[in-house]
Amino acid sequence: MEDIIINHWAVLTCAIFNMILGAIWYSPTLFYKAWKQENQLSDEQLKAASPLKMHGISFILAYLMSYNLAFFLGDAATDWQWGLTAGFLAGFGWAAAIFTVIALFEQKSWKYIFINSGYIIIYFTVIGAILGAWR
Repeated sequence: MEDIIINHWAVLTCAIFNMILGAIWYSPTLFYKAWKQENQLSDEQLKAASPLKMHGISFILAYLMSYNLAFFLGDAATDWQWGLTAGFLAGFGWAAAIFTVIALFEQKSWKYIFINSGYIIIYFTVIGAILGAWR
């Protein structure tokens, strides 16, 4: 079995990046209003949600996703370019693709799909680059 190289600090950074990107992506400056409208959510519904539950579980899942990609990129020959490419392929070819399939069956709009898929693709692409560069 080959040695797998994983920088645990890079993985933690990627999980934190997930939270930062989400805060920016779904902010009123970018896609918050459109996302809220496409989900038919009211301000009251959003205020009633548990921030600790949402952010806590989201961070744990981001940490898991970051470790998962780190294992795929664990080869010693991995660099930032391969990390970026693999991250994009994972985001676009796997994560956003399955998200789109599910959203289509839920009869969600293309606007909804593009907002969320864009976030997914950017997240995986950037963390791939981070994990590839920070060996």
